[in-house]
Amino acid sequence: MPVTKTIAKRIRQADKARVRNKHYSSMMKTAIRKAMAADNADNATTLGRSAISLIDKVAGHGMIHKNKAANQKSRISKHMATFS
Repeated sequence: MPVTKTIAKRIRQADKARVRNKHYSSMMKTAIRKAMAADNADNATTLGRSAISLIDKVAGHGMIHKNKAANQKSRISKHMATFS
């Protein structure tokens, strides 16, 4: 049990942040998987763009490192380029 009110508040805030981060991280991973599984140019383009947008959003909030975001976006872009 927390000793002070501030510690209790920090625990509550950390729990909220953990749930929010897990949600966005899961959404990002799913979007990446769908983009990489695309089998034609139209699907690859639409799913790739949405995945890249989500990656930028997650990186902008600091949930993943900017270099990891860049690597993921590069992978998706390479995959999209195979169809053109």
